[in-house]
Amino acid sequence: VQLQASGGGLVQPGGSLTLSCAASGIIVSINDMGWYRQPPGKQRELVAVIDSTGFTDYADSVKDRFTISRDSAKRTVYLYVNSLKPEDTATYYCNANVRVVVGGSLTQQGYWGQGTQVTVSS
Repeated sequence: VQLQASGGGLVQPGGSLTLSCAASGIIVSINDMGWYRQPPGKQRELVAVIDSTGFTDYADSVKDRFTISRDSAKRTVYLYVNSLKPEDTATYYCNANVRVVVGGSLTQQGYWGQGTQVTVSS
């Protein structure tokens, strides 16, 4: 299973970006999908998560500015980031909890994408 993230870039304060992350491989089903970020010199933190029913949850710092969604048919999760601030500068990682068959048994495993850089600066 692989997660391929894209969409990062350099943007001015107040700007917007759309991040996307597509899962590929032999997947039975995908449960939660989410976005995390790691600012320079800091620990990785949860940004937003969406479950298979569409229920979403956000970090307080991004509520009302970021929106997470998913296209289950495309196995893709999106993060629409608006009203960007310099403190949103970070490497953004996608994560998915995936059901796969390992050794003939159905199991759930977590996977990470490679990260996409978002830099907010004037």
